[in-house]
Amino acid sequence: MTTVDTGTEDLLVTIEDGVGVITLNRPEARNAMSGEMNAALQKVLADFELNPAVKCIVLTGAGKGFCAGGDVKGMASSGDGTVGENTIDGAIHRQRVNQRATSGKLYKMPKPTIAALPGAAAGAGLSYALACDLRIMVSTAIMTTAFARVGFSGDYGGTFFMTQLIGSAKARELYFLSDRINADEALRLGLTNWVCEPDELMTKTMEIAGRLANGPSVAYRYMKENLNRAVGGEVDDCLDLEATHHVHCGQTQDHRNATKAFVEKREPVFEGR
Repeated sequence: MTTVDTGTEDLLVTIEDGVGVITLNRPEARNAMSGEMNAALQKVLADFELNPAVKCIVLTGAGKGFCAGGDVKGMASSGDGTVGENTIDGAIHRQRVNQRATSGKLYKMPKPTIAALPGAAAGAGLSYALACDLRIMVSTAIMTTAFARVGFSGDYGGTFFMTQLIGSAKARELYFLSDRINADEALRLGLTNWVCEPDELMTKTMEIAGRLANGPSVAYRYMKENLNRAVGGEVDDCLDLEATHHVHCGQTQDHRNATKAFVEKREPVFEGR
């Protein structure tokens, strides 16, 4: 096994027998995204795309969660986090670059990608999972879009990926209402490929990853391109539009109210502004 230095403890990476395993590592925050995590993930995915030693990529989370998406508590304490020192246009461009280099890369990567969910995948974390070719989740895990609860429209390609997987009507329901989907329902809908018990997750995941790593990598490259083209639509167009809308939503009073309510563990009150 080779351990890759990512430059941050927020992202752990190993390579073994043709499988690159990427672990989101902020278990105390259910692996919510950080700037360091995303920057490292971009570099790792760019390397894995061209690294001949990596035939299959596994994305998972440390501890009891997969990824809670954006750090809502951080947003509540320091503003929405979508603009920072940038202008609105600068923030939108930054968001576009981040999305294309992470979830966009997972989707377009010419190698099979698997998301292994030890727990909840929410918001942009769910987008990461749906960007992968295959998903496996433990029986106790849940999925939720979560965006509406914090006054966001959605980012990291989730609207594109979910619509392609389960159709527009159901995707709209799950985005508008932000309901939690348990593992059985996720399997029924087609949001996950397999459900297993918690102690079986990585064994089952690595079994599948091993089969893919030892499979016909050239055929997989073209097979994945064919499959991506077959679904119709253009992922980059969706990613860019999501980035624009996401940053604009971050400026709303509704979003600020919702992040404060999240920290205070109460239901948000939306004002439509």
